[in-house]
Amino acid sequence: MTHTVFIDGAAGTTGLEIVERLAPRAEFELLILDEEARKDAGARRDAYHAADFAVLCLPDDAAKEALALAEGSKVRIIDASSAHRVADGWTYGFPELTGREAVAAATRVSNPGCYPTGFLGLVAPLVRAGLLPADWPYTVNAVSGYSGGGKALIQRFDEDGDIAFRAYGLGMGHKHVPEMQRYAALTHSPLFAPAVIDAHRGMVVEVPLPLSVMPMAGSPEVLRLALVEFYAGSQVVTVHDEPKDELLLRRSMQPSDRLDLWVFGAKDGTQARLVARLDNLGKGASGAAVQSLNLMAGLPETAGLNL
Repeated sequence: MTHTVFIDGAAGTTGLEIVERLAPRAEFELLILDEEARKDAGARRDAYHAADFAVLCLPDDAAKEALALAEGSKVRIIDASSAHRVADGWTYGFPELTGREAVAAATRVSNPGCYPTGFLGLVAPLVRAGLLPADWPYTVNAVSGYSGGGKALIQRFDEDGDIAFRAYGLGMGHKHVPEMQRYAALTHSPLFAPAVIDAHRGMVVEVPLPLSVMPMAGSPEVLRLALVEFYAGSQVVTVHDEPKDELLLRRSMQPSDRLDLWVFGAKDGTQARLVARLDNLGKGASGAAVQSLNLMAGLPETAGLNL
C-alpha cells in the first residue's frame, strides 16, 4: 500500500531532509508543491485534502494557520514546529516515552524539539521510576550545531567564520522549556542554557545532578541500569556503559537518527552527569518525524532511519 504524504514547507532545512529520506521509499508518494503553489492557499488546501499524511515544516504561526487549510479532511498530521508540543489533542511524537501504540493511532502528532529530546530521554524515565525527584530545579546545559537555527543561522555561520560559540536564550523563557517540564512531569521549569557551536549538525545535552543532596535519588549506576531497562530492545536509543574521559562532537558528523545516552558518576556516588548525544536534524527533527510517520502508517518503526 502506498501512502500519499504532503510536506508543507519542503524547502526548509527539516523539510528537505524528510524529502530526502522518503523519496526513495516505495511505501510513500510525495506530494510537493512548486515555488508558486507553495504560496497559494488553495493549492495547499487541495494538497491537504488529497494526502493521507502531512508533515508541517513551517514556522509556528504558519503551522497553526495550516490547520485551517486541512479542516474537513482526513489527513493525519505531524507538526515539526513547536506550535503544538504542549497543546491538547496532540500526541507527543517521542514513541519511546509516549508509547508506540499512542503514536501509531494518533491523527495529530507534534514532533519533539531537539534539545528536549536529549533532556527527556535522560530525565523522564528516571523521574517516572522515582529515582530522581520531580520537584528538583534541574539545569540543562546543551550545545548544538548551527543547522538547528534554520537558513538564517546557517548563513550567519557560513559568512562569519570567526564564531566559535554562541550562547543564546539568555533572557530565559525558551520555547523548549514547557515541553521539558510537561513530559518529564516536573514541578519546576528547568533552567535551560543552550548554545550553538561551529559545526553544521550534532548536539550534546547534559543534566548535572548533585545526588548527595537530592531526596531519594538513586546512585549513578542505579540510574544507568534504569535507563538500560527502560530502553531495552530499542534500535534507536542506546545507553552506554563504557567509561570515557571525554565526549566529542565532530564537524564531519554524518546524518544519524540515534539517541546515545550516558550516566557519568563520581566514584563516591555523590554527583552524576547525565549526557545525551544526538543529531539535531535526525532524532532531533526529521528522523523523529519519519519514525512517527512509520508507526502511523503501520510500517516498521525504523524503516528509512540512519542507525
